[in-house]
Amino acid sequence: MARKSIEKTSLPPEGRSSARSARQRILDAAIPLFYQQGARAVGIDTVIAKSGVAKMSLYRSFRSKDELIAACLDERDKSYWAWFERVVAVHPDDPREQLRGVIRGVAKRTSKPGYRGCFFLNTATDYVDPWHPGRKLAVRHKHELFSRLLKICRQLHVQDPGALSRQLVLLINGAQATAGMLGKRTQMELIQAAEQLIGCGIIGGGSQARRQSHHAK
Repeated sequence: MARKSIEKTSLPPEGRSSARSARQRILDAAIPLFYQQGARAVGIDTVIAKSGVAKMSLYRSFRSKDELIAACLDERDKSYWAWFERVVAVHPDDPREQLRGVIRGVAKRTSKPGYRGCFFLNTATDYVDPWHPGRKLAVRHKHELFSRLLKICRQLHVQDPGALSRQLVLLINGAQATAGMLGKRTQMELIQAAEQLIGCGIIGGGSQARRQSHHAK
């Protein structure tokens, strides 16, 4: 490991640039392949052919397929939270609108024709070993989702912010799991389900939520 680190740091600038470029090409090829077909189903040779890099270049960047899977999930994790932060930033002083924005965004994302489910849930299903790097990242992502929702829910006047956050995670996971199976109309019902859940959780807001639900029918 130490020798490998020394070799990398001793590369000339153009060598380091080339290595980074090869690594990014591999990720750009692997992420859609793993997402659309499943990480377990896609072989390394397929990634190599799609990326156009030599096998030696791939193993110079990633020591194993498991490490490549983890790197792909890490990339998707970063892009997901960048999206999440943009949505929340639209309503900086209104936690309820922040939750609504996230839920609406999830409903729209899961209704798109090319959506193939949650990359993290899919990977956790493919790799049940709790020590697999892909599964560990998938679990970390869901814990982070709970933590971020909890931070918002704590700003609302709710009886149990933790319970509300967990229930919203369950709703989101359910919408991601059923994407493409029951149609867009069902996916968009995530918005109403979350609204009722949030309304019932707000202290004194249960009756108001029921009235809103009744008028919406």
